[in-house]
Amino acid sequence: MPQVKIFSGSASQYLAEKIAAAYGTKLGDLTISRFSDGEIGVHFNESVRGAEVFIVQSTFPPADNLMELMLLVDAAKRASAHKVIVVMPYYGYARQDRKDKPRVSIGAKVLANAIQSCGADRLMTCDLHAGQIQGFFDIPVDHLDGSAIFVPYLRSLNLGSDLIFASPDVGGVVRTRSFAKNFGAEMVVCDKHRKRANEIASMQVIGDVEGMDVVLVDDMVDTAGTITKAAELLKEKGAKSVRAIATHPVLSGPAYERIENSVLEELVVSDTIPLKHESSKIKVLSFADLFARAINNVVTHESISSLFI
Repeated sequence: MPQVKIFSGSASQYLAEKIAAAYGTKLGDLTISRFSDGEIGVHFNESVRGAEVFIVQSTFPPADNLMELMLLVDAAKRASAHKVIVVMPYYGYARQDRKDKPRVSIGAKVLANAIQSCGADRLMTCDLHAGQIQGFFDIPVDHLDGSAIFVPYLRSLNLGSDLIFASPDVGGVVRTRSFAKNFGAEMVVCDKHRKRANEIASMQVIGDVEGMDVVLVDDMVDTAGTITKAAELLKEKGAKSVRAIATHPVLSGPAYERIENSVLEELVVSDTIPLKHESSKIKVLSFADLFARAINNVVTHESISSLFI
């Protein structure tokens, strides 16, 4: 069996260290340098010949993170790695997954092309904004499900028979229904209409939440406008409590202020993106063990779906 080596780009080292520890190894040694004009250079400080190389790097801003990743993949291929697997906890540009108006790019496809063009043999990611992004790749994609971490946490809260799940928009219905099914609970939908990106024109609740403990489910929180407005609306409709689960804490602009001032009991997120600030209302659950188990299953040719709930 080929030797397994786990490396990290500079953006995701905080998570990669935990993934490597959970797998039972240490991060591989590499150097990422920058020329005076900002150009990036990468160098593996140990041999990767014949090894299965896992490179952990999310593609949240800045754009250098993607360039770094591509250079690392290229360096590993040129150093005769047996296979190079990209571990991308947060897949950036995933919201640009279709041409929804004239003369726009499909950013998720551009990113897929970039990853494949530099020689990656496989991609491992989690909770894509749209599952069909897997079809943009001609290499295997392991799409992990964050519910394996979130569901046990929700069970520990013992919310009982008053538990109900809510999707903050129509696009998240499938994800929310999956959570509701795990608890034998019902679900409602917050139907929203946007004027433009990051700005909501109107929202209404489809379903009854009177006297219920509501859990909003989403794949990411960006400016937190949708999730906080949905929580406020659910409380107005008689919800006993409202908390939210979102895998990727993008949390840009006024997000932290909105969450702190919201009616949310808590926002539960993962560590696919590091928090910029601490918040009393934000709880972070680590996905390190989930990725470590997935890496093990890839190496031993076991099923990835066995990690799902």
